[in-house]
Amino acid sequence: MRISLFILTTTIILGSCQSAPKESTEMPVEGESTLKQQRLIHPNLKQGRYNVAFLIMDGVYNTELTAPFDIFQHTIFRDSIQAMNVFTVANKADYVRTFEGIHIVPDFNYLEDSLPTIDILVVPSAEHHLDSDLNDQKMLAFVRETSKKAMYVMSHCDGAFVLAKSGILKGRASTTFPADIAAYRQMFPNLTIHEDVLFVHDGKFITSAGGAKSFEASLYLCELLYGKKVADQLAKGLVIDWNLNGLKYLNVAEE
Repeated sequence: MRISLFILTTTIILGSCQSAPKESTEMPVEGESTLKQQRLIHPNLKQGRYNVAFLIMDGVYNTELTAPFDIFQHTIFRDSIQAMNVFTVANKADYVRTFEGIHIVPDFNYLEDSLPTIDILVVPSAEHHLDSDLNDQKMLAFVRETSKKAMYVMSHCDGAFVLAKSGILKGRASTTFPADIAAYRQMFPNLTIHEDVLFVHDGKFITSAGGAKSFEASLYLCELLYGKKVADQLAKGLVIDWNLNGLKYLNVAEE
């Protein structure tokens, strides 16, 4: 009887252990459960401002993103001007990882979200702008369609490759990262391409050499929109020596 009772008790215990749900000891991947909820909260875009969209993707370079972002975002601290709403757009809701390793949650997914009107489109450089990114037809279509209504389209460093591949630089002058001028000319032999300049302005398009000079190209656009006094204030706020007359750039309209 004792043996039977022991067997019965053991069976119940083992059966209970096997039927009980096993608790997972794995930690959830950071952001997996809350990312979509976070993405539902779009930035507060104030009326009466320019809407400035930054096209980001995996491998985007920090400087070409943050330099113009800082300049444009700081317009909100200037009085009596039409300041800028700055936000990021990507082709996914998941984190974008910059080339240097910063993780960014995009403000909008341009493939799924209803986007605000984009007055200025900024295309920073990214790791694969000379190869695989140029095969992203949906991204190129987004750039092409956005450029039709935008006041300005700006690229930094190899972002010019994206503009060129989308077809919007046809008949326009442009530039890119100095070390990639040869590749740019080889890939787009019918374009007018300038070297040894920090940036080129032709029509609504401003293409810059990138890097730290992304600050200068962005201040240039601010001087166009707001005048020298405001551009000087923006530069001073970021401790940048700003003198447009001392820069080597090209404005096709002035040629």
